[in-house]
This record gives sequence, C-alpha cells and structure tokens, in this order.
Amino acid sequence: MPPTDPRHRRFQEYLDRLAGVVGHYDRREPLRAYLTGLSLSGERKSVEPMAALIDPRHVRARHQSMHHFVANAPWDDAAVLHVARDWVLEQMERHGPVAAWVVDDTSFLKKGRHSVGVARQYSGVVGKEENCQVVVTVTLANDAVSVPVAYRLYLPQEWAKDRARRRDAGVPREVAFQPKWQIALEQVTALWAEGLPPAPVVTDAGYGNITAFRDHLTTLPIPYIVGVAGETTVWPPGQAPLRPKTRRRRGRPPSRLRRTARHHPLSIHGLAAALPATAWQTVRWREGTRGTMRSRFTRLRVRPAHRDEQRSEPRPEEWLVIEWPTGEATPTKFWLSTLPVTIAVADLVRLAKIRWRIERDYQELKDELGLDHFEGRGWRGVHHHGALCIAAYAFLAAERARLSPPEPLSFLRPARVPRGFTPRGAPGAA
Repeated sequence: MPPTDPRHRRFQEYLDRLAGVVGHYDRREPLRAYLTGLSLSGERKSVEPMAALIDPRHVRARHQSMHHFVANAPWDDAAVLHVARDWVLEQMERHGPVAAWVVDDTSFLKKGRHSVGVARQYSGVVGKEENCQVVVTVTLANDAVSVPVAYRLYLPQEWAKDRARRRDAGVPREVAFQPKWQIALEQVTALWAEGLPPAPVVTDAGYGNITAFRDHLTTLPIPYIVGVAGETTVWPPGQAPLRPKTRRRRGRPPSRLRRTARHHPLSIHGLAAALPATAWQTVRWREGTRGTMRSRFTRLRVRPAHRDEQRSEPRPEEWLVIEWPTGEATPTKFWLSTLPVTIAVADLVRLAKIRWRIERDYQELKDELGLDHFEGRGWRGVHHHGALCIAAYAFLAAERARLSPPEPLSFLRPARVPRGFTPRGAPGAA
C-alpha cells in the first residue's frame, strides 16, 4: 500500500503519538517494528518470530533491538495505554457514547515457576486451577467498539512475599499483594479521576460478590451492574432490617439494625423460587451469529443484606436482575445494579450481557495479536508486551469503526524474504 493511502498516514500519525510517550528517539524504530509484527499474520508473536517477519536479513540484530525495547527499556506502559485509549475513543464515540466500563481478568497458561506472577491459580481459559499468570483489565465498550484501557498483572501472595523471586523478576518495591478486586478498584478510580467518559461498571460474580467492591463504586459514585451468586442475601421488595431497639435507661442507645427468626433476608435463589410464573418475561438483547439472543428475565427492587446487622442504616434499594432460561430447572444468573429506577428492563439486560465483547477482545488479543505469547519473565516486560498488544488492537479497532465492513490492513506487509533464506533453527540453517 503506497504511503499516500489514508490508512498508512493514520498508522504513521498513531506511531508519532506513541513515540512521543516512549521516550528516546531511538525507541521509535523498535516500537514500529513491534506494533507491525503484532499486527501481521503469524503463528507466534514472541520477539524472534516477529523479528524474522520484519527484517529477515538481520534477524539477530532486530531481535536484540525489539527485546531490549519490550523487556528492559524504561518507558511507561500506562502512557502507551493512554494514547491508545484516546485514539480509539475518537472512533468509538462516532457509534454512540461509552456504554460500560467492563472489569474482567484473563489468564495465560505458563510452565515453570520463574515467570513473574506464575502460580497455581484459577484459570478461566481451562475452567480450573492451573499454572498460569492472571491480569486484571478495565475495558471501555459500547455496542460497536471495545478496547482495554487498564492492564495490571495480579501478583499472588506466594510471589508478593518471596524477596528472591521478586528481585529476579524486577517487581517494584511498592507492589504488594492485592486481591484482584482491589486492583480493579484502583484502576477504575484512576480512570474516574482522569475524567474518562462516565459509564456503569459491569463485571461478573468474581468481583460483584465482594460487598466492599460494590460499596466503593457507590461512594465514587459510579453506577454498576455486577454478577452475584445465588447464595447472596437480600431483603425482598418492600422489606428492610428492623430498626434498633428502643433506648434503655442506662448506657448508650442501641444503634445497630436487627433481624429476627421471622424477619430476615432471603437468598436470591430462595427469592427467585417464590416468584410467580407471571413475573418472568422474554427479553432480546442482541443479534448473535446464531440469530437473536433472548432469554427469560425478571427484576425486583431489593436491599442487599450482607452484614447489615452491623450497620445503623439499611442499604439503599437497587435492582436485582434474574435470568431463568427456558428449559432450565432453576435460574442461572443474577445481577445487582444501582442503575436508575427508570431504566428499562431491556437496557439492564443489554448492559449485563455486554461482557461478550470483552470475551471476544481477549480471544482476538491472544489468537491474532499474541497477548499470551510473551516469553520473558520480568514484571516490566509483561506489562510492556501487554500495553503494545492493546495499542495494536486499539488501532485495528479504530480502523474497524471507520469501515463497514472492515478491510484488511494490507499496507502492513512482511518484509521480502531474500533468496535462499533459511530461518534460524531450521535444518541446515547457517
């Protein structure tokens, strides 16, 4: 594709913006090479295979340059994510405002124990505990475009307290153990302070089950719609904990809310089972590859009840959304939401289900851009590689938003392979 092609010009402009935040001018070329290598087709997106795609005549020198840039050079990955975020927002908002900030995490299966953050922990990729790394992300999304804008490695407790492994992996001193929900709260709070377009926080029960997570969002204040477990207790519509007992003649007056054997909260499962058949309605939320996505839902105004007997005021009412697909013996999914009382049920469901976009983002980031292909072991390299993958993805997402249907980025081409070239490691390689 000639340099006069508008996509080529946009790519160069994007590189200029990114180069402005990575520091020294001599980092511009490895930046261009790394982003190009990530965007080109190829089975493996670790440094050496990308170097062979970019510059097959000088693979070793190119490999050293790109490896130093991603693993060792002291540039700020958060600043790169900032540029990528602003670039894609320009096109996202052409299709409508940001609809949600989606909190999620994803895992990378790893062998050994020396890659930073690797431990035996739950992996959503395989649905069980496995040796892996886990990163926590926040994604801006609407119905047309989505892209991660915050990216942080989760450091398990066994890593946080192991000084030798921390030193070898270059984990900064200020990084201490935090559960994933606290990492997500820090990310959301930072984005809120930066003045990003406001939108409800959406996440699954891994975060929504944490009462402190929900309470902190409310104090910011940021509305949410979060998955919760069926065992979560709530006060049914119109009910609340009992007020403190009347004041005694002596001592401090009672201040805590009360429950009794007859007046107590219910689990969401129990509440759902008691609802009449007329409470459920079919809601359609989007067109999928197999047709219209639809299921049965109901919603109720409830008060979360977690440890409210230790409070002096009941929690405010919020929405409880329950999904009970046709053919299932019991309800399958549950959400709590602080979105306005006036919101339509279809809008609640559409927001609760918008996480499908993030699952697709993760799949493309891994399958097409090699998010999980990084072979380095250090803290800096993991975050640099992740930021560059997201930066490449942001450019592709912005181009998709410009075009309908999207066209391939044919101006990004692998270098011409010289005659007689044999890749390193192949039989007979020089």
